[in-house]
Amino acid sequence: MHAWLCETPTGVDAVIWKELPTPVPGPGQVLLAIEAASLNFPDVLIVQNKYQMKPPLPFVPGSEYAGTVQAVGEGVTHLRVGDRVAALSGTGGFGTHTLVNAALCMSLPAGFPAVDAAAFIMIYATSYHALLDRAALQAGETVLILGAAGGVGTAAIQIAKAAGARVIAAASTDEKCAVCQQLGADATINYSEHTAQGSLREQIKRLTDGKGPDVVYDPVGGDLAEPVFRSIAWRGRYLVVGFAGGPIPQLPMNLPLLKGASLVGVFWGDFAKREPKANAAMMQTLAQWYGKGTIKPLIHQTLPMSELKQAYALMGSRGVMGKLVMVN
Repeated sequence: MHAWLCETPTGVDAVIWKELPTPVPGPGQVLLAIEAASLNFPDVLIVQNKYQMKPPLPFVPGSEYAGTVQAVGEGVTHLRVGDRVAALSGTGGFGTHTLVNAALCMSLPAGFPAVDAAAFIMIYATSYHALLDRAALQAGETVLILGAAGGVGTAAIQIAKAAGARVIAAASTDEKCAVCQQLGADATINYSEHTAQGSLREQIKRLTDGKGPDVVYDPVGGDLAEPVFRSIAWRGRYLVVGFAGGPIPQLPMNLPLLKGASLVGVFWGDFAKREPKANAAMMQTLAQWYGKGTIKPLIHQTLPMSELKQAYALMGSRGVMGKLVMVN
């Protein structure tokens, strides 16, 4: 097998394509031949030693992938050689093969392409857990989605619309805003770096008839957080999803008090571990929604696995809409 190996987590340049022994699955594991693997924001952080999970060195990055079971370890009864699955394990995806805990594998129904499957679990599980579980989003409510043209943002648009909400999608360019409208957003805001905070608040006020959004979905953080929180509706729920914008915001704690609003943390990974039955039911619902065409990942581009470094550069350019997927 071959894989991109990170021996020193000092950045993308330290990741090297190497030939490695093909591993044998141990108890509870399966060996997958990887067909496709998506590039997610944690994959950028982990090779820089900036992610909360720090795997033992050396490691193969690539948190999310899809492929075919080639061998099963002792005790694995629900998967067989030849089954097609998707998995999100944190590492291992950027190669031709990987070992993965069988419990982390999502069986793929017929007609679920590997490229879509490799771009599915993280963004839809995060967005469903955030909007429907943590925020208890109701039909008729208004959701403001920041970073709406990114992976989790595009998933959040689709899930919020499926729940019957009104969606305001905020993104950094007119092109991204247009893509959000194509995905179903009812209105858009271009919050480019030239947009003053006051102007951003005025746009939110105008698009919500002065009320503010009932739910804010924020995977961006940074300088947007405070003006957006100041714009939230009474009893609003502000979903803290991530910090793709860089800095972690420092919000004045009087703001939740004044708005009767809630700051709600979203950590889907721990939810899946702590509440596996609820997570399994959620994933089953999402798979059914995919089968009905209610949700479908937006794929920005597919690239050969050998061009992983180019994919990292594309993600760093902030021009990606939806997901980048590497294919073998």
